[in-house]
Amino acid sequence: VHNLTEAQQAAVVPDANVWLSASAGSGKTQVLSARVIRLLLAGAKPEEILCLTFTKAAAAEMAERINRKLAGWVQMKDGLLYINGTVAPQADAGTFTELVEPQGPQGGLPRCAETVGDQCNWPRATETLPNGRSHDVLNITDGGPRSADNTDVFTVPEGMYFFMGDNRDDSVDSRFPSSGGGVGFVPAEYLIGRADRVMFSSAGRRLLYFWTWRSDRFFKAIE
Repeated sequence: VHNLTEAQQAAVVPDANVWLSASAGSGKTQVLSARVIRLLLAGAKPEEILCLTFTKAAAAEMAERINRKLAGWVQMKDGLLYINGTVAPQADAGTFTELVEPQGPQGGLPRCAETVGDQCNWPRATETLPNGRSHDVLNITDGGPRSADNTDVFTVPEGMYFFMGDNRDDSVDSRFPSSGGGVGFVPAEYLIGRADRVMFSSAGRRLLYFWTWRSDRFFKAIE
């Protein structure tokens, strides 16, 4: 989290009781802010942490350091998305269904949470981000070898973006490094603009196979 000395690293261990005495300019604010961040990473709730300082200026500096470190943190825990330590809650939104049929140039079949006849079903949930924006996400399985429902904390560098797919168990997004075939962090200069609508969609191997066109997605607005 911070560049700390060996003694300072021992002082920020979240499950240890620590009495710290140091002279001015030795890094007390840095150690205290690092300890707060370690507590948050260990699962402590922000409202359960009390920090006391002698001056308002010291309190403002510590808050600014903590907020700067937390400005780009992303993590998955048990299938839920956490942004800067705040969970993006999910509410049940029914079931998403489509036909079990070959899709795309490879003609692969979709991964289904449940197959009923020729129907492929996924549990659908509405996920709400900390800024209040909502969107639907799909789930195939909880955990498992192909799942990324639990990840380490991703610290997104300044000028980079972290992307998540809506089909959480079948999306090769920023949870996976570009060196391994994933998306990884995306530079801001790669962003052209906001996607407004789906103009055309086909499930076939070739664009001219009109019988595989998805008419329900023509000019479909993206919320």
